[in-house]
Amino acid sequence: MAYRVVHYINQFYGGKGGEEVADFKPSLEQGPVGPGSELQKLFGDEARVTGTIICGDGYYAEHIEKARAECLKIVEELKPDLFIAGPAFNAGRYGVACGDICAAVVERLGIPSVTGMFPENPGVELYSKQIFIVKTADSAMGMREALTSMARLGLKLLKREPLGSAFEEGYIHRGIRKNFFKEKRGSLRAIDMLLQKIAGQEFRTEYEMPVFKKIPPAPPIKDLKHATIALVTSGGIVPRGNPDRLRVSSAESYAKYDISGLDDLTPENFESIHGGYDRMWANVDPDVVVPLDVMRELEREGVFNKLHPYLYTTTGTGTSVANAERFGREIGHELKEAGVDGVILTST
Repeated sequence: MAYRVVHYINQFYGGKGGEEVADFKPSLEQGPVGPGSELQKLFGDEARVTGTIICGDGYYAEHIEKARAECLKIVEELKPDLFIAGPAFNAGRYGVACGDICAAVVERLGIPSVTGMFPENPGVELYSKQIFIVKTADSAMGMREALTSMARLGLKLLKREPLGSAFEEGYIHRGIRKNFFKEKRGSLRAIDMLLQKIAGQEFRTEYEMPVFKKIPPAPPIKDLKHATIALVTSGGIVPRGNPDRLRVSSAESYAKYDISGLDDLTPENFESIHGGYDRMWANVDPDVVVPLDVMRELEREGVFNKLHPYLYTTTGTGTSVANAERFGREIGHELKEAGVDGVILTST
């Protein structure tokens, strides 16, 4: 008898539409849909995609607890042997949704789960310790390779076959280490790797460590009294109505607003659209996230010379490292060209 599989995909891959229907609520369709059809081919006779859950990225991001409960209810009713989500590639909101629902299915229902993401997807950082995340390309160009790896890993989990290392199986390291015996002791293996490295040959460490970029701190402002200071935030503070349609999470853009004539951010004119924290107090007084009122006081007191006339804003939650770096480069370039000496960067 074939194993039963439930597949989770977003509104785009479910054929419902793009960003205009990102608020699509979780719904069930029988059998495979979209990439699930290829997944079914890869499973062959061993497993059957019995149902597909389709949910909008925006809906899941903005109503994460409700969306999780709705999806879990569907999964529980279908009683699958395996749950698969995505792949999400480098789509931030999609990755967070896939990671969150997979983690919930494992924890609440005890059903093995697999998803797939590009290593820089924010969902990896949030959920890689809890679930199996197959490493994918950054776009749907790598769809077949991703689904092949996901199907292969899913079947191994179903059959309770022993798994090799994360590198061998193609998933992102979960931080789990196991002791085992090798023919050579560690010192000899280390020397072998060193010789391979010196010779320019390919080698792989047995103890992977995270690699962080070293960002040198900016030098201190020498003359604050004559400095121009700018306000930048990842706290999602925007003019009421969000005129530039910034995303509530997994931002792909930032916005720039003229604050030259303002001494205060009021709830009548500004709001927070950030999807990663309780916005209640930010919407009562947006200055708690972007302290324009205090900066104006300091400006009048002569603590610094003047405040830059523009506020730069985006949302930080779920935003990919690549996009965050791009925002920093572009905003930094503009501020440097404008003669800004320092930045107050606020978050949440």
